[in-house]
Amino acid sequence: MAAAIQEIVDHGYEGASLTRIAARADVAKGLVWRYFTGKDNLMESTAKATMETMRQHIVDRLDMNQPVPDIIRAALRLAASQILTHRDELIALNRIAHNLHRSDGAERVVADFYEETHLGQEELFRRGQAEGSLRDFDPRVMAVTYQGSIDIMLAYLEDHPDIDPGDYASELAEILLGGMQAGS
Repeated sequence: MAAAIQEIVDHGYEGASLTRIAARADVAKGLVWRYFTGKDNLMESTAKATMETMRQHIVDRLDMNQPVPDIIRAALRLAASQILTHRDELIALNRIAHNLHRSDGAERVVADFYEETHLGQEELFRRGQAEGSLRDFDPRVMAVTYQGSIDIMLAYLEDHPDIDPGDYASELAEILLGGMQAGS
C-alpha cells in the first residue's frame, strides 16, 4: 500500500500501474493479484488503511478529558499539521477519492469510508451538547459539515504551501465553533 501511495503521487490515479506498484514494493506482480482483485481493489484498501492511520494519528494525540470546544480546536490543528507530516498520503487519498467510484457512479471513498469518522465526530458533538458547551443541532449534519471543512482545508493547504496550517486551522475552528457553541 505504501508503494501504491508513492505510485499515485508520482503518476496520478489513472497513470498508476500495478506493475510499477509491485516493483516499488519489491514483490512479484502475481503477489499483488493474490491479495487484490485489481487496481480499484488495491486503491480502495490503500485508502481505507491510510484514512484509518491518519484518523488514529489525530485521535491518539487528543486529550479527550478537555472540554469539547478545546478538543475540536486541537483536532483541527492536528488535521492541518498532516499536510506537513503526511503530504504524500493526503495527495494519494485525494486522488483516490476523486477517481474510485461505486457502480452507481458515486465516489466510493466519500460514500463508504467516512462512516467511522462521522460516528466518532457525532459522539463528540453529543458529548458537547450534554455538557452544555455545544448548542442543539443534528450531530450527523455537523459531522458531515465538519469533515467536509477538514477535507477542503487540507486540499487548500496542499495547493497553497505558503499558508500556515496552524493559522488556517485556528481560524476554521473559531468559524465552526461559532456555529456550534451554546449561546451562538
